[in-house]
Parts: sequence; structure tokens; C-alpha cells
Amino acid sequence: MLRWIRQQLGFDPPHQSETRTVYVANRFPQHGHYIPQRFADNRIISSKYTIWNFVPKNLFEQFRRIANFYFLIIFLVQLMIDTPTSPVTSGLPLFFVITVTAIKQGYEDWLRHKADNEVNGAPVFVVRSGSLVQTRSKNIRVGDIVRVAKDETFPADLVLLSSDRADGTCHITTASLDGETNLKTHYSVAETSVCQSVSQLEALQAVVECQQPEADLYRFVGRVTVTQHGEEIVRPLGPENLLLRGARLKNTKEIFGVAVYTGMESKMALNYKCKSQKRSAVEKSMNTFLLIYLGILLSEAVLSTILKYAWQAEDKWDEPFYNQKTDQERNSSPILKFISDFLAFLVLYNFIIPISLYVTVEMQKFLGSFFIGWDLDLYHEESDQKAQVNTSDLNEELGQVEYVFTDKTGTLTENEMQFRECSISGTKYREVNGKLVPEGMTDDSPDGSTPHLVGEELLFLKAVSLCHTVQISYDQPDCLVGGGDPFSHVNGFSSNHMEYYASSPDEKALVEAAKRIGVAFTGTSGDTMEIKTFGKTEKYKLLHVLEFDADRRRMSVILQTPSGGQVLFTKGAESAILPFTTSGEIEKTRLHVDEFALKGLRTLVVACRHFSPEEYIDVDRRLNAARTALQQREERLQEAFSYIERDLQLLGATGVEDKLQDKVQETIEALRLAGIKVWVLTGDKHETAVSVSLSCGHFHRTMNILELLQQRSDNECAEQLRRLARRIKEDHVIQHGLVVDGASLSLALREHEKLFMEVCKNCSAVLCCRMAPLQKAKVVRLLKTSPEKPITLAIGDGANDVSMIQEAHVGIGIMGKEGRQAVRNSDYAIARFKFLAKLLLVHGHFYYIRIATLVQYFFYKNVCFITPQFLYQFFCLFSQQTLYDSVYLTLYNICFTSLPILVYSLFEQLVHPHVLQSKPGLYRDISKNAMLSFRTFLYWTLLGFCHAFVFFFGSYILMGEDTTLMGNGQILRANRQLMFGNWTFGTLVFTVMVITVTLKLALETHFWTWMNHFVTWGSIAFYFIFSLFYGGIIWPFLHTQDMYFVFVQLLSSGSAWFAIIIIVITCLFPDVVKKVFYRHLHPTSTQKSQSLSAPQAQDLSCLESLCCYQHGQSGCTRLARLLEHMTGQCKASANNCHASSRSNRSWSDTENFYSNDRSILTLSPIEATHC
Repeated sequence: MLRWIRQQLGFDPPHQSETRTVYVANRFPQHGHYIPQRFADNRIISSKYTIWNFVPKNLFEQFRRIANFYFLIIFLVQLMIDTPTSPVTSGLPLFFVITVTAIKQGYEDWLRHKADNEVNGAPVFVVRSGSLVQTRSKNIRVGDIVRVAKDETFPADLVLLSSDRADGTCHITTASLDGETNLKTHYSVAETSVCQSVSQLEALQAVVECQQPEADLYRFVGRVTVTQHGEEIVRPLGPENLLLRGARLKNTKEIFGVAVYTGMESKMALNYKCKSQKRSAVEKSMNTFLLIYLGILLSEAVLSTILKYAWQAEDKWDEPFYNQKTDQERNSSPILKFISDFLAFLVLYNFIIPISLYVTVEMQKFLGSFFIGWDLDLYHEESDQKAQVNTSDLNEELGQVEYVFTDKTGTLTENEMQFRECSISGTKYREVNGKLVPEGMTDDSPDGSTPHLVGEELLFLKAVSLCHTVQISYDQPDCLVGGGDPFSHVNGFSSNHMEYYASSPDEKALVEAAKRIGVAFTGTSGDTMEIKTFGKTEKYKLLHVLEFDADRRRMSVILQTPSGGQVLFTKGAESAILPFTTSGEIEKTRLHVDEFALKGLRTLVVACRHFSPEEYIDVDRRLNAARTALQQREERLQEAFSYIERDLQLLGATGVEDKLQDKVQETIEALRLAGIKVWVLTGDKHETAVSVSLSCGHFHRTMNILELLQQRSDNECAEQLRRLARRIKEDHVIQHGLVVDGASLSLALREHEKLFMEVCKNCSAVLCCRMAPLQKAKVVRLLKTSPEKPITLAIGDGANDVSMIQEAHVGIGIMGKEGRQAVRNSDYAIARFKFLAKLLLVHGHFYYIRIATLVQYFFYKNVCFITPQFLYQFFCLFSQQTLYDSVYLTLYNICFTSLPILVYSLFEQLVHPHVLQSKPGLYRDISKNAMLSFRTFLYWTLLGFCHAFVFFFGSYILMGEDTTLMGNGQILRANRQLMFGNWTFGTLVFTVMVITVTLKLALETHFWTWMNHFVTWGSIAFYFIFSLFYGGIIWPFLHTQDMYFVFVQLLSSGSAWFAIIIIVITCLFPDVVKKVFYRHLHPTSTQKSQSLSAPQAQDLSCLESLCCYQHGQSGCTRLARLLEHMTGQCKASANNCHASSRSNRSWSDTENFYSNDRSILTLSPIEATHC
């Protein structure tokens, strides 16, 4: 325990050395001074709280919020000094807010605990004391030998010792770690791979030395020392020997591995990223408004305190005959009295700060986020994927986006590669009916004839078939029972049963193309790769794999040919291969590569190198030396790779097409019309990227394309940027586009950020190519932190997009073919790029308008609430007498006015969704936080003060100086003061206020549902019913009951009813006049669209206006009916929703129905649709 505390405080770091020593099967040395190392246990902890620290930790986090801390201080002040209101008035709302939030966070953490316990308690098998023992996952220790069976996940990071295969290999998938769904092969060292039984493993004497835990999934440096017959054999260990926790064993019956990293030290746990807390622009505005209101509160309290002492300067007011001071009061310090009075006024006016605002906003975000998942227009039928919300804190930010940063491959394109063309020895070929046909020629040969491929063409195809990391799965169809030959792939390959798996779609497309042409890769057995060249089997021995990495941008294999020679095949980007080639048609191939790129094809260059026996011995020695190094292994491997991958013979190049996704062009155009600038950030070469940008509408043909490419120095880069800036000013072109590559971008960001940003901001579209993942994040950060502070959105589908997604204000993951890492790290996830238009233009628009009105309205109704309290002090000698009863003070924000604004913030629609999509320009109306500008805030605040003055002085004038008309019609002047006392006046003001603020929200509501009607009129009715019960009965548990019979007596007065009606009309009539005046003389584009959309939206069912469902009864019928009942917009008419017992609704065949699942810009009528 003491050691744990020291570790937490940083005094006792758990890992002192740079490496760790793991004794296999925990067979520690029996002699010598061995000090056992301490390692983490195998428990995974993703929870935030424990049963012991939940209350203090949660309270600490909640009271870090300004409003919560402020109300806590007010509550404590009420407990300590004599204040005009009960501590309950502040304590109860605070307790409610804290409790609701604590329950929500506690429930979420309980779910995390539950998931952790499920993982930690999973059964596993370990080798202990010569036998296989079942235990729980959390009990695995570093050094234990663990057995994992087929389709099980690895419970810790294991070094592979052996498998059921003779060569000691196994296949795994790492989809849950990096999103790659291909099968990866992992290897054991030869000395341990023979230990396939428990008894052999028990006798194994081995020690693993490796680096301390680190988060990089693809880096592992270590070595294993195996003692056999008294001799120590040292073998290198790399990432190919490490089985990561969370990966799954495939196509292998069982494996044995030794645990080297456990629990929170496993690579999976180290990659748990605590997402940085993103805060929306609305939340920042809300905090600013809170501080302004805090200033108003302090000003009112100070003014009241000063006026109190100014009033009491006269003796007759300082100590009137009916309120004599005690000796203690006469002798108390004036400063303490001043502070005490100031605090009392602070407590009296504290409700101007709306504590329930935070809870309402959280509920609105949480409940509102369900609409995205329910929207069937964001549902992708082919992949059966609906939109998902990973965080609801940023809903309104979707309505404020100014820049969209998008990946290209898999985001704008399908990431489904098709082989189109290739270049072999300077001649271009294309594939026609499974044959390679040179350019300019047609496929004349009859079907079934063997194509004549010369040596160079054959060597190129063999290189494509052998230089890869593709795995094969032989799936037998169910019909093969009895008569079928289940081993048909042994004698001849069958395309029906053989399926390729690859981490890269390019590799898979190339291997499949080679197979169609006649050179088929048929599998790997141990270190032997087998291909069939037009039916003839050839076996190559795999000697070395030089893995792909982002710096080299190429991968290579060294093979022993059937004739006994050694050859290296390599493929990669043209910039990574061509500089190292010494023979072949280099210039012609370079031209062909550029032609392929201009067509939008993804290009790879293929080359080879033949080794003499002496050269290969040197290569083998260098590779083994680099791979067994414990220090600086990566650097030494890079040196070895550079030495080997030179003097290459160029074989040719390939062109693979990646299809554009559906409706990408319309989506980008809609975003542009909405005032959103789109930047494409990709790793592709610039010709390919430009071609795709032109085809998807990111660049227009009429656009002036500026280039910042291949800059070598800072000065050269600065000069080019200045030239571009001058061109933008001088050219009278409406739109410019900028193309920049990764190297030039690094120079531009290093010294010339301002100049680069000036050029970028004057361009309507920017394309960044050859980008590394971290460069993508840097570009996003550059825009985020620029002086204008624009709201950014990043969208991508791969692990290389995660840093960009996390950096942007809003991160969106595409559920593509590159796994789920981008989706897991995003704020929102959608299946296709085209769904981004509706997500921003409709959902973003709605969320922003709803929450902006919610925030402004909350401040408005609290100004209305507390200002009469302030004005009342002028009429009671600043004696801190409260105007309202304490129950009313407590329930105003919790019960009487809370539900209408919550329902409004969930269902309000200023404009019909179809109109928002057909007119993207409406998005500009709400950009730059327009509805929470200081001007709008000032309007709502002044409106609150004006209404408060009308409430107070209207009640005072209409009731205070007049006779009271009793229910029986008698005028009783003598009883006027008795009846019309403090509580009656306060109740009248409160009644007028509740009715006015509720009707004010009704005026702001454009989209009425039955729920809006229910909560609006229900809130007013509830107030009257509650007041009648509260004041009509003597409650035994109340200490005092000032309100007894007050409300009943007030309502029995005709003049009170007259006053209520007159004051409410006086408050709201100017609002109505203003709205009508502005709508007719200065209508906004949104208001114009409201009038245009009315006829169009009239024929739509209620359910269409919420989520626009189509495709009929598609599994969500119950949800559809629920939403129809909730919105209450269905009218029983011939052409609309027909009320029936089965709730069936249909469009007549003659009606045009505009569905926003069609083209974004040109909405086309579709046929009859059944909901």
C-alpha cells in the first residue's frame, strides 16, 4: 500500500530500468543476487470511480462548475447568517441538480465497472506446476505461459512460444486495436516452436528481455535467450512475435505464449486515450453570460446595501418605534453589519443566476442526440449501419461549422479498388476479359486460348503475386458434402472457394488481378510461397520481409527462386522507388505513372533486384544483425533496408481505381453554398489527389489552381507564398484553389504561418497531398487557433485520421473499410460522406437554434423573476423582505417554467427539414454564433427587465391604489389593506410572471406538437392547481404558512383577474407587433423560407418533419408510430395521414413528395411512399 501511494505521488516510479526481464513460467534463477521486478497485475480499469471515492470525487468535479460552486456559497451563507429566505430555497435546487448529475455519472461508471468485471473475470488457461490450470484473466502474472484457443482474444500481451502448427506460426486479426480486418501472421522462434505440449513447456528454460511498456502498437524490441543442453541461444523478437491483448486468434487451433505486459501496461490499455474535453461555442457563451449576470447580481446587492444605509441615515428610519435595536446590534461593527447586509441581499437576489440551466441543457443534449440515430435518412441500407452519437455535448456545434477537413480515400471514395491499367517495360496495358492487352490493341484471341506473355510481363506479374502480405481463406460451400472434393484447391485453385484478405485494398486488388490474368497466388506454407502460372505450380522460399513503413513508403520481399537464386521484389510510391532504379524504362514509366495519376488512379511502382550468392550472404548478415539489436534497432534496420533496396531493375507500374462515393459532388456543393470551406487532406500523390478533387467537385474546372509543391528551403517557400498572394490579388478570378504537398507544408508552417494562412483563406478550396497523420492534425490546429477562431470539423475513416478527428472542434468517423478506430475516436459516426449534408444543414441547424433559444430564455425568465424582488426593496426600506413565498422561490425554475422550454428545445423547427436541405444558404443565417451574439443577449436581458417592471408597477398601479372588488360585488375599503397585503401582492406579481414567461415561449414556438400544447397550458394549470392546494390547506409539517387562503382570496377578486389579463397583454403585445413589423419590412432569408415551406410541408406527415422516414415499414414502425403520436401533426384528411386503427398512412399516387434522401440540391418528386 505504501509503495502504491509513493508511486501515485511520483516518488517511486514503477520502472527504473529501460528494459524488463521476464522469466518464462516464472522460473527464477536459484543462485546469485536476483531481485524480482514488480509488474502490474492483469486487471483492466476503465472506470473513473470506486465505491469509496465516488461521493468526494464526484462532488469535487461538480463543484468545479461556476454555477454549482456559487450556489453552494449562497447556501452556506444562508446557514451562517440571518437571511431573508430559507436555506431550503437554495439548497433544494442545488441538491436536485447535484443528485441528478451524480446519478447519471454513477450509472455510466457502473456500466464501465460491469464491463471491466466481465473482462477481468473471463476464464483463461495457464500452465502452472506442470499442468493446465483454469483461472480468471485478472490472475495472470508476467511470466505465466497462457494457452489461447481459436477465435479467443488474447488476455495479455504475449510473446508467441508455439502453436499447433509445425512451423510455430499463427494467424490473428487486430480489428479491435487498429481496425485492420486482414489476417496477420505471427511467428515463434524455432527453439520454442517445438514445445507444443504442457510437459515440454514446463521443461523450457527461457528468458525474455524486452523494452518497458509503450503505447506504439507496431513497435516491440526484445530478445529471447533459450537454454538448451547448457548452451544459450539468443533470438531477436519484434512486433511479429508479439500477440497483443484484444487481438483474436484465427485459423489456428491453439497457441501458447508467455505474458510480458499485463493489465494497464498492455499496449491496448496504453492506447486508451482520455479524449480531451471539447467545449462548444454555446457553452463558452453561456459561461460569459453567467459572469455578466453575476456582475448584475453584485451591482444590485451593492446598490441595495448602500441605499439601505443612506435611508437609515435618518434616525426615524434607522430605529423606528416598532423595531427597537438590541444592545448587541447597537455595539456591533459597522463593517460587519455592512458585509452581513450585503450577503443578505446577495442571497435575496441570487435566483438571477439560473442553476437549473445546466441540468436542462444536459437533458436537452442527451435526449436530442437520439434524433440523429433515429433518422433513417442517415441509415445506410447496404451495410446496415445507422448514424451513432459518441458524445452529445457538441450537438449545437454541428450548426456552427466553418471549415470541413476531409480525408480522401474511404471518405470521399469507396476504398474499393479495381485494377485498371499497368505499365510494363515502358508499354501500357489494360485488362480485358482477364487478359493483359497492350494500349491500342483489342482482345482478338479466342476465349480459352493461353495468352502469350513474354519474360518481362511474366516477371512483373510474379512480382505482383509475391510481393505482398495477403492471406488466403478457403471457404467451402455447404453443398460440398459427400460428392464434392473439399481439397480442390490443392490440385487446382477455384475462385469460388479462395478468398484473399489484405490490410491494404490496393494489395488485394493487384493480387486478384494477377490471378485473373493467370498468375495466381495460392498460399503460404511455413516459409514457402506458392504461385500457379497458368496452372503450373512454382514454389518460392520466403527469406526475408522488409515491412512497409511510412518513411520508406515501400515494402519488399527477398525470395529464393525455384532455380535456387535470390531475388528481391519491391513495390511502393514512385517517389520511393524510381530514385533507386538503375535499369529499365524509367522515363517512360514515369510518364505513365503521371498519366495514371491524372486519370485519378492510385499508382504503385514495381521493381526487382537479383543477388549473387556473395551479395545475399552480406544482406542476410546485415538484416540479422539489425534485427537482434536491442538498442537503436529501428535506425539500424533503416540503414540495412536502404543498403538492400538500391540498384533496382524497374519492372513497371500499376494503376488502381478507387470509385467516388455516391453524391459526393452534391454534398460538397451544398456545403460550399452553406458558406463552409472544404479542405481535402490526403496521403496520395498530388496528380491523383487533384484528379479526384476535380471529379468530386472540390475543385471546379473554372477555378484558378495555385500550387505550393516541392519547396526545398524556407526562402524558396516564402517567395512562392508571396507570389501566390500577389496572384490572388491581381487575378480577377472569382475562385481560387490551392494545392500543397506535405514537405512544402512543413516549411510553410515552420516560419511563414501568417502568410500561408492569408493565402489559404483567400482560396475557396484547399487540397493538401502527401500528408502524414500528424500533419493533418497540425493543419486543423492552425485553423483552430487563427485569430478568427473558426469552428472546424474533421471527417475520416482510418486510423491515420484519428489525430485530425480528435484535434477538430467536431470529429466525424466514417464507418468504412479501414476498421473502426476513427469511429471509436470520433464525436459522431456516419456510414457515408453524403450524410454529412443532412447532419450539418438540418440537425446542426435545429440543435443550434433550440439550445440558443433555451439559454437566452433561461436568462430572460430569471431576470423577470428577480427584478420585482429588487424593486420591492424600494417600498420596504430595504429591509430584505422577500416578495415571494419560499416555496414559489424554490419551485419557479424546477416545476413552473422548466418543462415548456425543455420540450421546445427538443422539437422546435424554424424551417421544414426539406427546405433546409434544398436551400443550404440558410445555414449562413446561424453561422458565427449569430443567435447568441451580444446584441441578441442584450435584447433578451432588456426584455426581461421591461417585463419585470410591467409586472411590478402594473400590479402596484392596478391593485395597490384601488378598492378591492370581492367575489360578492361588495366594495370594502376598510378591508383593502387586510386583504391586499405583502403576500397577496407578491402572489399577483408571481402569477402574472408565470403566465407571461410561458406565453412568451409560446410566441417563439414555430413547430407545435401535442407535447408543446400539453406542457405549455399544463404548466399554467399546474401552477394554479398547486397554489390552490398549497394555500387552501393547513399543512402540519410547515413551520409557518403565510400563504394560507391568500391565492383563493386573490382569485375571488374580479380586479385581480382584470389586472392579470391587462398586464399579460401589455407585456406581450409589443412583441407581437415587433415580430409582424420585422417579418414584413425586413424579413430574413429564414423567414422567407418559412412562408415558402408552408405549402410544401403541409402534405407531409408529422413523422416526416421529424426524421423524414422512407422505404416504408422498415423495422422501425413502432418508433414511427411513437413519433407520430408525440408530434401530433397528423391530420385526418383525404390526402394526408388517415386515422385508422392500424395507424396506416400513405401518399396518394398523384401527389409529389419531396424526399431529402434524393439529390441534395435538386429535390425530385418520388412515387407513393408508405410510412
